[in-house]
Amino acid sequence: MAEPKTGLVLGYNGIHPFSKVKITDRASVQELLKTLLDPLEPFFSPDKARIKCPGATAVRFDPTASEVEGICRPLWGLACLLAGGGEYHGTEWWIQGIKSGTDPENPEYWGYPRDNDQRMVEMCPLGYALAVAPLIWQSFNEKERENVENWLGNSINEKNMPNTNWLWFRVFANLGLKKNGGKFSQERLDRDIEHLDTFYRGGGWSNDGPQGIHQMDYYSSSFAIQFLQLLYAKLAGEDEPERAEKFKKRAQTVALDLIHYYDNEGRSIPFGRSVGYRFAMVSFWGALAYAGVELPEPLTWGMVKGVVLRHLRWWQTQPDIWSPSGTLTIGYSYPNMYMAENYNSPGSPYWACLAFICLAVPPEHPFWTSEEELPGDAIPEVKGLPHPGHIASYLGNHCMILSSGQACSYPMKGTHAKYGSFAYSSAYAYSVPPGLFTLEQYALASQLGFSDDGGEYWKTRRKSEYAALEHRGPASTPVLVSIWKPFPDIVVRTTLIPPNPATPNWHLRVHRIEAGREVMTADGAFAICNERAADGRYLDPYDPVKAEGTHPKIIGNYDLNTPDGWTMGKEGAFAVSKGAVGIKALEDKIERAANLVNADPNSNLVESRTVIPTLQHTIKKGETVWYISAIYAKPSGEGVPKETYLDGWEHPPQIPQWLKIEIGR
Repeated sequence: MAEPKTGLVLGYNGIHPFSKVKITDRASVQELLKTLLDPLEPFFSPDKARIKCPGATAVRFDPTASEVEGICRPLWGLACLLAGGGEYHGTEWWIQGIKSGTDPENPEYWGYPRDNDQRMVEMCPLGYALAVAPLIWQSFNEKERENVENWLGNSINEKNMPNTNWLWFRVFANLGLKKNGGKFSQERLDRDIEHLDTFYRGGGWSNDGPQGIHQMDYYSSSFAIQFLQLLYAKLAGEDEPERAEKFKKRAQTVALDLIHYYDNEGRSIPFGRSVGYRFAMVSFWGALAYAGVELPEPLTWGMVKGVVLRHLRWWQTQPDIWSPSGTLTIGYSYPNMYMAENYNSPGSPYWACLAFICLAVPPEHPFWTSEEELPGDAIPEVKGLPHPGHIASYLGNHCMILSSGQACSYPMKGTHAKYGSFAYSSAYAYSVPPGLFTLEQYALASQLGFSDDGGEYWKTRRKSEYAALEHRGPASTPVLVSIWKPFPDIVVRTTLIPPNPATPNWHLRVHRIEAGREVMTADGAFAICNERAADGRYLDPYDPVKAEGTHPKIIGNYDLNTPDGWTMGKEGAFAVSKGAVGIKALEDKIERAANLVNADPNSNLVESRTVIPTLQHTIKKGETVWYISAIYAKPSGEGVPKETYLDGWEHPPQIPQWLKIEIGR
């Protein structure tokens, strides 16, 4: 009997093969994918039907379904590789795994799905693989094909599914069988697509769910809806040209919005749930090329190629996304269960393989033949996006969105941070609470928190009773207005005002608060890395020679009354490490105090140790107050000297005249 394969071992300072690939062309991206697939080999089950990724953490579904995730999700990458004419030495592992997993007599049988079963999700990459890689179906004998037919499409056609993007997964289960002459249901396929069309809201945007839910995160674009619409347009376009054209036109339209979610460094803006799928966040762009979409002006294929390849390169700079055996971990820039969803198993992160749809694009397509470009001045620096409830800005070299109105349909872990924050940034990722006591644990980055018990428990914006993109002033400035209640007797009206060219690294956050009880408040800026560049220790008081540190000094939650840890709100608080972030109070009639909240470790998606400049205050019962918070953010980056990080700090924006009028009413 052969010795079990050891596989990849990443020791102290070990570099994953993923980070060693020089990404320049199609062949290099093929090689990049193989560095993801190779480390999985030791974790296949004996009959190859399952992959048990390292981690051992549980999810809301059974362990078998978790291991089905493990084998099916990498199929996104393998299928795209094969569809584009590539080869992989381990292809037979997956073919054998499909045979074993769909065989009811095999001890590794995957099991038929129940209603709302996780197995339904994994049918989507399997259906796509069958549709685009004929080798797989051709490798099955008659009995094996019957097993696949029974498990893949026909076991779920009469099952209940969540009324969300999941319906696309059943579409692809049926489509994969249809493309190979297998037994499928055209009626179910059509009904599902017709229902999915009811999620469409306009401007190219689809909601991830029916009326009453406002959720337009990456599932609306790269993780599911837009992505799968484009794949369907490609695969079913000859049979259904009108439907295919409709999906392609939606993609054309929404592309002019989605381009604002990616920066010149290659980072995307983390927003919403499931961002642990990492580089799947750019799959929409490869799917545009795959489906033969004609790009809307001013976008070019060089810009699209640049978005994808720069993004993959950025992930190469994140060495902590891997387990010691070279598999992807649950988390974002490092392993992190605090930000994970209750459906994230150790195999879940391989949904990231959606990004490799670009490998199914022929080498002669302009996606591959064009030189990479940056969007530059071709797209507006500030743009209101009414459907998702965002305002995008790239002023001051800072790629960010302001956000109001979105909310998950249920109170998932960290939902207030994933959807309810006021701002999301590609440079300064959002933070989730690792605990439920004190501000340090809540880590209220880009959030306004309220506490009625002296600062132990905090409540923030989760759902809004009203949220809309409105316009103000003679320049018709786009603003986001929301009304929300952290407590039944606390009413908050928040207006978010984007940066302007005069003060490009500032945005304004205005809150009108009616307090039916006494509450403490905490208004947080972005979270920033809390490490000295020289040795990794926490930041000292600001040193202009080193261009690093904080003002005021960081104090722990054991000595909050230390005077050195506080300044007046008008003076503000800032932190400088990887760029600079800060916050100042601009209102006149009240006095807030500013400090640095030393957030608990592992609360932020990208930086494991962060600090959050914060304004704090107490509102008495029966008071109505106005807060005008100015939030500063200047990211580090190529061509940005560290001595300039605070260049705009002493010059916050003026309060707009229209806002003074609103406050005076």
